[in-house]
Amino acid sequence: MLLWSTDVSDSWFGETFAMLRDAGYEGIEVPLFDPEPAKAKRTGERLRELGLVPLGVTARSEDQSPISADPAVRRQAVEATKREIDACAALGASILCGPLAAPLGVFSGRGPTADERQRSAETLRVASEYAAEHGVTLVVEYLNRFELYLVNCAADAASLVREIDHPNCRLMYDTFHAHIEEKDPRTALRACADVLVHVHASENDRGTPGSGQVDWDATFAGLDEIGYDGWVVVEAFGDALPELAAATKVWRRTFESEEQLARDGARFLRSKL
Repeated sequence: MLLWSTDVSDSWFGETFAMLRDAGYEGIEVPLFDPEPAKAKRTGERLRELGLVPLGVTARSEDQSPISADPAVRRQAVEATKREIDACAALGASILCGPLAAPLGVFSGRGPTADERQRSAETLRVASEYAAEHGVTLVVEYLNRFELYLVNCAADAASLVREIDHPNCRLMYDTFHAHIEEKDPRTALRACADVLVHVHASENDRGTPGSGQVDWDATFAGLDEIGYDGWVVVEAFGDALPELAAATKVWRRTFESEEQLARDGARFLRSKL
């Protein structure tokens, strides 16, 4: 839904939800950046009325950094994640995904340290305990080196999730980030197969899946090889909101319309699946 907005709780999004259901989608990934359980509950009810499964997505910011050396900031990371878990539960979603291991777009000018990795693991372990109490699984997304520096590839991210060692903390694979960071999708997917529960299908230009350079044949061959049977979610970004366009660095349109992208993306993924 980040193709449209960071907040899809308004009633008029019901038309968009209905269009997506008609396009063949079975679930909707709802942004929970400003979590309000009451709004999330209403959104979840609208989705379930259409037969759509709600999923949650969020991200960490600098003032909520799980890798900060300041214990107070790390506590803010836990509290922020707990609020999102509460909203996720109200939404009726069993998954809360996104770059949860480190803040988005914040850099130290050097590579990740062992201490940062340990702090991330400890923070997420605490949040995972809370998630388990609410029937939610945290799904860690690794990002490319230009957006995050703690973990940039499937093998490293999977190693972090294994270190967290909690059944309610698992991993996401995103084709956009993999296109930048991985040498071979099949090798990358094998490296994280034991903890993988979520996949973002995102084209290299953030446009319509199937219209760019992502190696989709190798990606779906890899998913088939590891027996993946979880969600495959179209992730794309548009220019509807200036602040979202700025955060995702979307300076030009790479699609005709949001509906065109959604319908063509669903059709393409189903042809591959």
